Amino acid sequence: MDKRNLFFIFIVMICFVGVKLGFYVYDTKQEQEALKTQKIVHPVKKEVSTPQPQPPAEVTKTALPQLSSKEQKYFVLENGTMQLVFSNVGGALCEVNLPFETAKNPNSVVLPIEFDRELQDQKGLSLFPYHEAITSNGALKKQTDGGYYPFLRRSSPIFTIPPRLFACNVVSEYPEVALLTYDVQSFSDKEIVFVSTQPHRKITKRFFFPDDSDKAPYCLKLDIKIDGDTEGLWLGSGVPEVEWISNASGAAIKYRISRNNKASVEKVDLPKEIYNLSGVYPDWICDSNGFFGEIVDPMKGAEAGFRVERIPGTVAPSRLYFIDRAQNRFPLAELPGFLVLVPLKKTHETLHYRFFIGPFAEKVLKQVDRYFAEKEGELESDYLSSQTFHGWFAFISEPFAKFLFFIMKMFYAVFGSWALSIVMATVALRLLLYPLNAWSLRSVRGMQLIAPQIKAIQDRHKKDPQKAQLEIVELYRKNGVNPLSGCLPLLIQMPFLIGMFDLLKSTFELRGACFIPGWINDLSAPDTLFSWGFSIPFLGNQFHLLPVLLGGIMFLQQNMMSPLPKDQSQWTDQQRQQRAMGNVMTVVMSVLFYHFPSGLNIYWISSMLLAALQQWWTNRHMPQPVEAVRQPYKKK
Repeated sequence: MDKRNLFFIFIVMICFVGVKLGFYVYDTKQEQEALKTQKIVHPVKKEVSTPQPQPPAEVTKTALPQLSSKEQKYFVLENGTMQLVFSNVGGALCEVNLPFETAKNPNSVVLPIEFDRELQDQKGLSLFPYHEAITSNGALKKQTDGGYYPFLRRSSPIFTIPPRLFACNVVSEYPEVALLTYDVQSFSDKEIVFVSTQPHRKITKRFFFPDDSDKAPYCLKLDIKIDGDTEGLWLGSGVPEVEWISNASGAAIKYRISRNNKASVEKVDLPKEIYNLSGVYPDWICDSNGFFGEIVDPMKGAEAGFRVERIPGTVAPSRLYFIDRAQNRFPLAELPGFLVLVPLKKTHETLHYRFFIGPFAEKVLKQVDRYFAEKEGELESDYLSSQTFHGWFAFISEPFAKFLFFIMKMFYAVFGSWALSIVMATVALRLLLYPLNAWSLRSVRGMQLIAPQIKAIQDRHKKDPQKAQLEIVELYRKNGVNPLSGCLPLLIQMPFLIGMFDLLKSTFELRGACFIPGWINDLSAPDTLFSWGFSIPFLGNQFHLLPVLLGGIMFLQQNMMSPLPKDQSQWTDQQRQQRAMGNVMTVVMSVLFYHFPSGLNIYWISSMLLAALQQWWTNRHMPQPVEAVRQPYKKK
């Protein structure tokens, strides 16, 4: 690589680091101000064309006072896959904790990850439930240290989120509705009933597990009956915890809609403030963080539309904020949450809801869909479709991703390791595309063989480029070489590559899957060879080895695929450009993959090693070039 290319890469890296530091300083100042004031800032609502629900005339705009910790009570309801903690303020879910898979909880599929281990020493964050809660027999639930994933729990030792953000709270445009106090009418180990009585309205909520709840893991049902005024009421989803995927939040909002006997899953662009969707009757709405999600499934008679609100990290902080807090590893500004609000039907009849609150594991979603198909056949759930891939190329990548995951599952059944399954799926993919890759490699090899003749023609016709081009085209024809033939196989492979990328970045089964303990502990997160106690721009406080190995293998591979004369004066202009671009791409890919999941790095390293093996085999067994190529050019 010449000095100009090195200087260009250096300038790009300096600009990248400068921009990152600028945003870092700005976000830090915002967080410090928010933490000093502890002021709750609600998003500013935009005016929309859809008519908004209005509060009844007899309700005043004076907010009820927040209850003290002594007046606020908590109740716990749990089974093998869910620990539900309810608050009498709002009669809603303030915590949904998912137990890790253990011998005691064999139905759970959730595994601990690095974040859970890092937060284990912070007692206020690792106690479950967070508040002492009353059980169905009247005793207090004993808090355990760790053992759960806090999917819906944004409170912490220094933050208390407003009840409006509790899951299944009935809210309106007036804050006092979300602060209503509920009485417990009945409580057993399978259900709890809350009642709130006001002068103009009575709200009854019945939370209960489905029959045979072990056959419907991570599922909850809710019946709501509103006697009196029903105008302008919404049901909230709560704010899921953040999952950090490929150095960014994996939040996503989706909904399923049926048209003309056909169902499709649509994705909502995450709003900067508020998003209102009207005129559609969704089958269900999913509030997801990437690997986990809450599916709000109105049964019969739901109102049209729904609303999505962006909740700033200073209002509902993620637990990630407390990891390496001194280095500000996870700024609050980068950890917002999203609240889905579903309008409640204006009726005095009982409204029925189903909820799935758990991991997007394929076997779990299939089991739940099968259960509801057998029990409530006329009301299909189709929660498996919440795994739908989305993006610019989703219509291309999704079928390929599903095909590749099918192959990975077959290898997992044999080897019992997802990392080995990734490697074997890569081998299968290379074998499937072997003819295309071989065609591309032969084309590259052919171009290398005639490179000296091309150089000679260019030197001989420096003053007549047009004539030089005609002779080069004739040389291509005589030797059966097409300079563009190497590009077509790469284009054909792109859907498989994008599909594999989407698959490895979003497959729940890889979350927490360990390959090499102490180094690659989670295939859905970057590998960590070692860490240190301070933060370095871009690198953070961890060293990831796999991207460095990736860059080294790419550098060796390009030298193997494009061997050039030691004497650089014999290089053609095209060869110089290819070598420079190859060196630049080596650096770019190493930087790009540095924060990618280790599963993606394992796939790409495996693919490059197999490509290098195929290149070696091709070079060794490729037929000798024809006489016209071997003979030096003779002037007629």
